Amino acid sequence: MSDQLKRQGYHLVAHGAVKPCLWLRRSIRGGDQCYKHHFYGISSHRCVQMTPTLLCNHRCLHCWRPIDEIPATSGEWIEPEELLDGILSEQRRLISGYGGAPETTDPGRLEEAKSPAHVAISLMGEPTLYPMIGELVEEVKRRGMTAFLVTNGTSPEAVGEVRPTQLYISLNAPDEETYRQVSNPRDDTWGRFLESLDMMRDSPSRRVVRLTLARNLNLKDPRGYARLIEVAEPDFVEVKAYMHLGLSRKRLGRDAMPTHDEVMGFARELSDILGYPLKNHVPLSRVALLSRGSAGEKIELGAGR
Repeated sequence: MSDQLKRQGYHLVAHGAVKPCLWLRRSIRGGDQCYKHHFYGISSHRCVQMTPTLLCNHRCLHCWRPIDEIPATSGEWIEPEELLDGILSEQRRLISGYGGAPETTDPGRLEEAKSPAHVAISLMGEPTLYPMIGELVEEVKRRGMTAFLVTNGTSPEAVGEVRPTQLYISLNAPDEETYRQVSNPRDDTWGRFLESLDMMRDSPSRRVVRLTLARNLNLKDPRGYARLIEVAEPDFVEVKAYMHLGLSRKRLGRDAMPTHDEVMGFARELSDILGYPLKNHVPLSRVALLSRGSAGEKIELGAGR
């Protein structure tokens, strides 16, 4: 599996990995930035996309990653400080090559990129399976960076304990039957997922529920989604299209990818049901943002909170 990941641009650090994303490359060349910049103010060229573990207890149909070859064990866990040191060192090494192409690189952004301000703990795998995920989040913040943590919600204990800058739960289905079909969990995790939604409601972090919608699969029943979202009472809801990329193309056809108009239509239905205004959208990424108004959208980068 490690050889396959390396061919796909993943750089392994012990049991974790880091991968500069498409938007980092575009931003460092002076181009546009990802939807998290437009929604929350995150600078793509200062963002580290990483995971503390390749392990995952879901095999989501829409996942881009090589989920069919996930290892059964991670080996020996290393401490968060050592893991983060390795991740940041590898990130700096990877962006150093842009200095050799001054004609296509924005020098100001390249210099900023050498001092990351944000860590997105969301690259692949389920990060809460790393037993020191709370300590890792705190180490990120201790170093003056903001932290986004994306979880599939199968570890309610972690959801109740971690304190990232922004906490995401991925909501793949409006009901249990669709959840089993889309998330394809290795164990019976529906009950634990519901418990995580309940735990999220009391989290002091900024809270986001993210929907990834595929046509003829889970792009349906906005009231079912709304009932689950209301349990968590998130600050934001992201409504995003499944994108026909990576290894998901072996599981879903291109016709499963909704248009931005379909995403916007579904987002408006959710907005009407939940009472969350539609605040923003990015057509290129086919994503819309609903906000409850309980938190400001933009985040001060490098706030370390």
